Amino acid sequence: SWEQSFKGFPNPDGSVISTLSEVDLEERLHELDLRSDSDVPDVPPPTDSTPEILKRALSGLSARWKNWWIRGILTLAMISVFFLIIYLGSFMLMLLVLSIQVKCYHEIITIGYRVYHSYDLPWFRSLSWYFLLCVNYFFYGETVADYFATFVQRREQLQFLIRYHRFISFALYLTGFCMFVLSLVKKHYRLQFYMFAWTHVTLLITVTQSHLVIQNLFEGMIWFLVPISSVICNDITAYIFGFFFGRTPLIKLSPKKTWEGFIGGFFSTVVFGFIFSYFLAQHQYFVCPVEYNSETNRFVTECEPSELFQMKKYSVPPLLQAALGWETVNMYPFQMHSIALSTFASLIGPFGGFFASGFKRAFKIKDFADTIPGHGGIMDRFDCQYLMATFVHVYITSFIRGPNPSKLLKQLLILQPEQQLSVYKTLKSHLVEKGILQPSLRG
Repeated sequence: SWEQSFKGFPNPDGSVISTLSEVDLEERLHELDLRSDSDVPDVPPPTDSTPEILKRALSGLSARWKNWWIRGILTLAMISVFFLIIYLGSFMLMLLVLSIQVKCYHEIITIGYRVYHSYDLPWFRSLSWYFLLCVNYFFYGETVADYFATFVQRREQLQFLIRYHRFISFALYLTGFCMFVLSLVKKHYRLQFYMFAWTHVTLLITVTQSHLVIQNLFEGMIWFLVPISSVICNDITAYIFGFFFGRTPLIKLSPKKTWEGFIGGFFSTVVFGFIFSYFLAQHQYFVCPVEYNSETNRFVTECEPSELFQMKKYSVPPLLQAALGWETVNMYPFQMHSIALSTFASLIGPFGGFFASGFKRAFKIKDFADTIPGHGGIMDRFDCQYLMATFVHVYITSFIRGPNPSKLLKQLLILQPEQQLSVYKTLKSHLVEKGILQPSLRG
């Protein structure tokens, strides 16, 4: 018993304070850890969703090669669909990101529901989806206010929603919070708070990261395609190098990952990102910021490419001149940034996969779901993408993005006439002080 592990010592006031010895404390914590693992019910293993036609075609192969072909065929199919969506435009890409977000959220929440289903917690599933709607309403409302200001300005019914957007978002969340408190059931308080935390961590992983993906897309499709393609390339090449040359285990969380695959994936990804960026940087469709044209009600990608996407001449480092035979090389400045993106995708990005592996091991499951044969669930394919999305957003705001005149102008047009006049007078006074305008100039 706990009492047998206590030792008493006197307090200055004469009372006795009980404490555990360090050895007994470690033993108790170990017992609690084992007990918590045993309390987690086993999640039913996912069913095999491989199409029958593939099963029959690959029936003569070993399990190792059968998995290789299934993963390869499905990978090519997914890449083909991805290219088709790129061709359809930025709006379809946004819908794709939103669909993936909802599916990833569903897979993680479903695991929680299966693990604790025996407790029959009230309102858990309904509240989880309600919080998803609230958080999406908040983030995408912010996007609408930033990028569709002129569109909103023309519709009075939307102006109220935008003006009080944050208050409405908070009221919606507060409603869900109160519903959760009212749903608390005696003897299951701790478990319900576990699931409350589970829901909010899932929202942090899925919704906020997918919102950042769309923010990156608005900066230009190239900021969306290069990072995502780099993660995909690293995943594929690391698997190929590990499959054929892998001998040295990389990390215990993922026993199939090897140092050979990790290193081979790194160099392949950097080269891929550099070459892929070269082809994308030549087209306005990929490099121009995505903007909404309120007159045509369409997203447009037309602009004068910035300096990042204009060919420049660079001197080759002396150490490489002898090997390459070149003193100078012509390339786009963005290609230098692609090296940073590819490096992160291949060195840090995989840790998103390791994190997901640890999560699955904690709950004794092989995959998040069985949505894609040979790959697992959608979350199994996009566990590294969410980490990449955050890095790209931080990278753009830290090293790339400057003040956006177009966005600032949109915000000024929303102001009241007297506020616009005040801004105009302040700006005029500032330009006169700088000597850009003459004091006698009238506007």
